Formats: sequence, C-alpha cells, structure tokens
Amino acid sequence: MAPRLLGSLAAFAAFPIYLAMRGAPSALEVAAFAWLIAPILLSWFLSRTGRYEGAHVLSSLALAGLIMAVAVTTGGIESFAAIWLVVVPLEAALSASRRVAAFASALALSCAAVLILLTQFDLLPLDQASSAQRGLFMAFGIASATLYAAGLAFGAESLARTSVALLSREEERYRLLARNMSDVISRHRRNGAVQFISPAAEPMLGAPAAQLLGHGLFDRVHVADRPAYLTALSDAARGQVRSVEFRLRRDGGEGGRVDFIWVELRCRPLEQDARQDTCQDTRHDKSDELEVVAVMRDVTDRKMQEQALDQARSAAEAADAAKTRFLATMSHELRTPLNAIIGFSEMIAQEQSLMLDAARRKEYAQLINDSGQHLLSVVNGILDMSKMEAGNFEIAPEPFAPRAGLVHCCNLLALKARENGVDLVTDAPQDLPGMTGDPRAFKQIVLNLVSNAIKFTERGGKVTAAASVAGSQLLLRISDTGVGIAPDDLKRIGAPFFQAGKTYQRRHEGTGLGLSIVKSLVGLHGGDVTVQSKVGEGTVVTVRLPLLCAPPIAKPAENKIATLTPAPRNEVLDQPALVKKSA
Repeated sequence: MAPRLLGSLAAFAAFPIYLAMRGAPSALEVAAFAWLIAPILLSWFLSRTGRYEGAHVLSSLALAGLIMAVAVTTGGIESFAAIWLVVVPLEAALSASRRVAAFASALALSCAAVLILLTQFDLLPLDQASSAQRGLFMAFGIASATLYAAGLAFGAESLARTSVALLSREEERYRLLARNMSDVISRHRRNGAVQFISPAAEPMLGAPAAQLLGHGLFDRVHVADRPAYLTALSDAARGQVRSVEFRLRRDGGEGGRVDFIWVELRCRPLEQDARQDTCQDTRHDKSDELEVVAVMRDVTDRKMQEQALDQARSAAEAADAAKTRFLATMSHELRTPLNAIIGFSEMIAQEQSLMLDAARRKEYAQLINDSGQHLLSVVNGILDMSKMEAGNFEIAPEPFAPRAGLVHCCNLLALKARENGVDLVTDAPQDLPGMTGDPRAFKQIVLNLVSNAIKFTERGGKVTAAASVAGSQLLLRISDTGVGIAPDDLKRIGAPFFQAGKTYQRRHEGTGLGLSIVKSLVGLHGGDVTVQSKVGEGTVVTVRLPLLCAPPIAKPAENKIATLTPAPRNEVLDQPALVKKSA
C-alpha cells in the first residue's frame, strides 16, 4: 500500500493547485481525485479494524466505481477506461485471498455487463469526442492500464519474494533450534519408522542421524522395551498424547564400549494440515499412514537418582527390620538367662530358709554359670559382628593344621549331637595339608556351621563335616539331613539376627548372627560361602578358603560380607557360644 499512499498524498497536495488553475472541477474529475485519495481512507480503515480483506474489497469497489464513472461519460464499453476493468481482479490478487479475488472478478464482469447494456440501449450520454480523440484516449487507457498492471506485477513479485524470504528465515530459525537443542525431535510412521530426526541425536546416541532413519532407531531400542515403544507410537497415531521411558543403545562409550541410556519419549499425532503439507509431494494422504512427532530426552541421570533413592529406601527398610529382629531376639536371649541367674542366685541367698543341701546349691550354681556363659556368648557375638560391620575386625594369619581344628570342634559338639539324637560324622583325610590363616577364626567357622546343622536336624538325623583340597583352596563341607530352608527365606538368609521360618515364633535359641559372622570371617580370608538346601531334605554349606591367606587390606564391612554369592543356594545358621581364645 506504500506506493498507493504516496500517490494519494501527491494527488491530495496537487488538488488545490489544480482547482486554482482549472476552476470548478467536473464530476468526473472529482471521482478521479476521490479514487486517488481513497488509499488514505483505506489505510485508516485497516488500522482501525485490522480487516485486511475488507480493505481490499473497498479498494476494488473504489477502482471499479472510478472506471464506471469514466466509461459512462466516454462511450461505455467502447471507452478507453473499460480496459481498466481487467486491472480490478489483478489488484485484488495482491490480497492473497481467494474470496477477495473472486469478488473482484465478479465485480469487474458485472461492470462490463452494465456498460454493454447501457451501450446497447443508448442510455449513455452523447460522446462529443472525435475519432482522433477517441484513438488517443484508447491509447492512453491501454498504456495506463498496462503500466498499472505492471506495477501490480512488480508488487506481487516483491510480495512473493518477501514471503519466501520470511519463510526461509523462519525455517532457518527452526533448523537452528533443532540443531542446537539438547532434546531430539523426530517424525515417525505408525510402525515406528523414522522419517526425520534432528542432529541432536548424534551426540546422544553416538551415531550419524542418517543411520537412525527408517528402522535404525528401533533397532537400538532395548529388546525388553520395544513393545512399550511401539505401543506409544501406535496410540499417538490414533490421536492420543503418550509418554514412555525406554532404553536406547549408545555407541562410542569408554574403550569403544556399547551401553544403554534411558530416554523419555513424548509423542503426539502430527496435525492433519501440517501432515498434508509435508506429504503432498509424496502423496502420503492415506488415513492408515498417520505420522507422529516425538521429542526424546536423555533421563539417565534421573533414573540413576531414582535407583539410588530406591536402594537407600530398601537399605533403610532393611535396617528397620534388622532393628526389629534384634529387639525381638534380644528380648528372648537376654531375659531367659538373666531370669535364671536372678532366680537361682536368690534361692542360694535364701538357702537357710529353703534348707538347700550341697548338691542342690551346686546344681543352682551350675545353672547360673551356664546362663552367664550364654549371656557372654550373646554379647561376644554382637560385639564381634559390630567390629566386622565397622571394618575393625582383624585376623592374625599363621600356619596351622585344619584337620586338627575340624576334629577338635566336632569333638566339642559331640555331646550336643548325642543329646539331640543326631549322628555327627567327621570326614577329613589324614594327609590333609596345612594352611595359613587365623586358627581361631577357622574354629569359629566350623563351630557355627556344625552347631547350626545339629540344631536344625531332627532326632535320628545325620550331620557330616568333611574337608578336602581343590587346587589352592581348602573345601569345608557341612551337610545335614535337617529341615531345610523354604524358597521365600533365600534372599534373607545371612542377614544379622535372622533365622529361617517365622522370626517371632522361634523354635530354636540363638541370636541369628551365625551366618553373618561366618560370611565375614570367610571374606576376611579371601574365601566364599555357598549354600544348597531343600525343604525336608537338608542343607549343604560349602566353604572355600585359600590355603595361603595374607592379611587383607581394611575394607568397609559391607564389602567384606558381600563376598558370599547368593544364587539358588540356601542356608540356616545360628550363633552358638563363641570359642574363647583359651580353646
């Protein structure tokens, strides 16, 4: 509208001069000047209402009105001004609106029809111009219409060039965003095939974007996550907004290692109008080939934090359960011997009134001693376990004969086995080689394992303690025909203060520290413990110890205890009386 406004301002400025030189203008001259200054009024209308198409319609009406006024006074359809009716739809084409162009075309045809009718029925005023003047006017009309049409053509070309430049600038802005944003933008078919993916995928996955087109991205999805990935895209293709988290294979890790990262994919259907615009060249306009636009983001750090929180929560819950088990265990293990000590000591203190003889006093003293020894073993077990968990428990390796230690421990527990009606068998070859380790810790391991095997074996059962050598390791195998372990207790076996079965309905005495101490002592020697068990058939505990044990470097307690390999093996161990150094 800028050229039109300049022309309007020039005509508006020249109008007073024209009046001074010509005098009173004719109606035709007034119409011409009105058309010339019409763009000023149209600009005011457009600025006030913002109706761009309405301004073009008014402009077409103004131009058509001027043409009709000139043509009616200069010969009708044969007037030089009639050729300007062709310019009316051309000017309306600048609006880029089909409705405005159609209105302008209909308006021009209507004006031409009116001029034809007026000419046919001799309703036009008499034209006083000569033939020479008519030819001159016709040449002027054609030339002026041509020049105005040329101006419109240049304006249309400038408008198109500006539109292309703006579109290119907008596309370049989006390309710049796609290249520099960390999130990956992609366009998919319903079957997951990638049609476009932004360059941000290259640093995320360590592969060129061209390799991810088609099914290249799908091939990198973890096998277990592919159903969720395809389901999300399929739902999005049906008009739903979906979000899914899955694992993607990433190349170029440390040392060429291939690993997986967690990504979050948010997908939604591509708008129908946009889809038709992008697919009009390839004719992808079938409803069964709807496309999906998706945004992917690396959420590996967030998943790691969630896993760390889950582990911390699990550790807190395990600590709370251990505290509960500790309190439940100690309430039994401490109260029972303390009640015996207090009760029998009071009876001895009142021996005169109760008239106790020497044999009865000796019996009570023995019961007090046994209860005190039991309390000492409980306290020693708790203290030793605390040292091991704190990493302050140290072993003193020295050469010793493992066969002699195994036989000695079995001899100590032979009486207990007979009292329980259990057959205790020792199987150790005479030529069993010596080893370097802590002999006290070795005896503690054997006593815990054999004592627990006897405890959880029914009367008439059998417990076997065997030792052998396999390469550079000593194999200690404790087997029984006891009650075995239920599968539900497998994951918890070995936790401090835990006994298989219902913890609060304890059938056997003990603190539940036996296996925890065994695992820690074996770990300090650089060995490992494996357990096999079946309910109703018994349990087999295998301990592997190196024949040559060097003093280990102090490590956190959880690392030492974790040397036990869980897997499908079971164990039921408890803590008997700890072996004194004098043993």
